[in-house]
Amino acid sequence: MRKVVVYDFGSQYTQLIVRRFRELGYYSEMLPFNSPLPEDTGAIVLSGGPSSVYEEGAPLPPGEVISSGLPILGICYGLQVMVHLLGGRVARAERKEYGPALLEVLDEDHLFKDLPNRFRVWMSHGDRVEDLPEGFKPLARTEGSPYAAVFSAERGMFGVQFHPEVVHTEYGSDVLRNFALYSGLKAEWTPENLVERLKEEIRERVGGERVLLALSGGVDSTVLAYLLKEAVPGQVVLVFVDTGLLRWGERERVKGIFPDVHVIDASERFLSALKGVVHPEEKRKVIGKTFIEVFEEFAKGLNPKPRFLAQGTLYPDVIESRSVVGPSATIKTHHNVGGLPERLDFELLEPFRYLFKDEVRAIGRVMGLPDEITERHPFPGPGLAVRIIGEITRERLRRVRHADRIVEEEIRRAGLYGKVWQAFAVLIPVKTVGVQGDFRTEGEVIAVRVVESLDGMTADWSRIPYGVLARISERITGEVEGVNRVVYDITSKPPGTIEWE
Repeated sequence: MRKVVVYDFGSQYTQLIVRRFRELGYYSEMLPFNSPLPEDTGAIVLSGGPSSVYEEGAPLPPGEVISSGLPILGICYGLQVMVHLLGGRVARAERKEYGPALLEVLDEDHLFKDLPNRFRVWMSHGDRVEDLPEGFKPLARTEGSPYAAVFSAERGMFGVQFHPEVVHTEYGSDVLRNFALYSGLKAEWTPENLVERLKEEIRERVGGERVLLALSGGVDSTVLAYLLKEAVPGQVVLVFVDTGLLRWGERERVKGIFPDVHVIDASERFLSALKGVVHPEEKRKVIGKTFIEVFEEFAKGLNPKPRFLAQGTLYPDVIESRSVVGPSATIKTHHNVGGLPERLDFELLEPFRYLFKDEVRAIGRVMGLPDEITERHPFPGPGLAVRIIGEITRERLRRVRHADRIVEEEIRRAGLYGKVWQAFAVLIPVKTVGVQGDFRTEGEVIAVRVVESLDGMTADWSRIPYGVLARISERITGEVEGVNRVVYDITSKPPGTIEWE
């Protein structure tokens, strides 16, 4: 299967390009901007990024990429890279072009085939192309960009100044599909093919060794458990660690799905390790370290000892934890990625490491898993530790766990659970004055967070009915001891993240 290779030049949303191609049925991977060109590449995309090509030290791709003869699509900074390397000129624009713009198509020439002559696109750049290299022609323009899209038939290169990967661009997916069709790629990336591909990769990597699976009860680790059991039957040891930081009734739920799971109650150990820890990054690292220690101790009692530790790590976890591709900035450490210690007694097995949540859900559906598993809302690896702002105590855990349960119950009762990406409660260490039962009270604050998203990389706060919010507030202040105020978080991602820590 020939793939679309997306070279990352530092945009936080380069992975959206990968997602769009996969959604269209074309396998795509993201690589650092300076990576060698893989042999099975069928087409190349150069992503956007924060740099200026004319500045010293600006990131540029290897020479073999531009001279490969493969079809190339440059997006924003990627367009400017092509122009710069091929003898054109890029300069600082008189004014930045950020937000919606009207694109006027001058020549449909493959990229805009069967699309309207005018449509809205999303711009985000401070530089623009002033002079085209020899052999290039303009395909489209906007008010601020005379070369909003360009093409070289001789080189098989396209460039667009706008961002077709974002939902704000009309017909963006059609533009990417037209590029894939021009490249001669086949739309073979399907959930069915993905399941078989993952099984083959797991069998090849694991061989006859045993695998220890860290089962959390969430979508990713649960789907992975079923996948491993089918790929290497009899070689998988399922372990559920009760960290004391989990959702209401999680241990019982996991035990009901997997009767053969080994349950380790390590709640005292985790709470002791987290005592006095308030910084979110430190919480993640403490949890990651403790998590591995528990698994290593458990594994010593197994004969033969498992060689692999499997986790349901996803692509967004990796992207946000550290800059694995290009010069992208770290957003936050995920306990199962950047929070793990450098030394491990296991080899990590992460089959979903380059997949998105919706792709994992699709795998589960293909394997015949019920909606109760595949459609469950995401839950952070560090658990309620990152939904308690400040120090973690048993009392504060009780409060946020109870409030979280109420949020889920009311969202389900309103028929909204399957329509939103995530709904949960956050405990804020702010004392506010209230009146409960005719008495003056001082209690903590619960923030309710409900968001809508496709992949968790971007999100918008959900406009759920006021009546649902009222019911949630009434129940939390009436049922959760120590809480006398409820607020609703109306922050999108960006500028915020979905979780508070």
